[in-house]
Amino acid sequence: MQVELVERARSGDHEAFSELASASFGRLFGAAKLILRDQDRAQDAVQEALVLAWKHVRAIRDPEAWDAWLYRLTVRACYRLARSAKRRDVTELHVEPDREPASHDFTGPLVERDRLGRELGRLPVEQRAVMVLHFYLDLPLTDAAGILDIPVGTAKSRLHRGLEALRDAMSGDADAPAEDVRERPA
Repeated sequence: MQVELVERARSGDHEAFSELASASFGRLFGAAKLILRDQDRAQDAVQEALVLAWKHVRAIRDPEAWDAWLYRLTVRACYRLARSAKRRDVTELHVEPDREPASHDFTGPLVERDRLGRELGRLPVEQRAVMVLHFYLDLPLTDAAGILDIPVGTAKSRLHRGLEALRDAMSGDADAPAEDVRERPA
């Protein structure tokens, strides 16, 4: 079905391209959001990728490679937006509760997910891209490397370094002793 739509889109069928774009948008947006860590820039990246896809749809040689081609266009758009974006200063506040959390407290997993998201955002965009393609889109590293136009060894290295940095950051925060900032009697 998808191959037929790609063939029709290659011949200039707007409706076929629209169906392909609609079917791919969710995955592309999710990947771009994870890579860029910003919803608005992720939408821009996906829109840029889809515009490029429409302009160059006749250039795709293998209709079965449609998804990989769109991922490549999206990742490249993410790289361009990441390079052009100015770095923003982020101030983090860590608040410790005065009492023990209740047994029905469900915020623990949300806090961990948020912390993981922050740490993922601190990784270089090249490492995030490999991690998103491999873990979020569930692509083998060989396919991720092909999409990123890098050797498989480089993809493995970026994945390894990114995972190592995440592990260090996540275990480092948990192992750090909490400072007591209250005044102590003299």
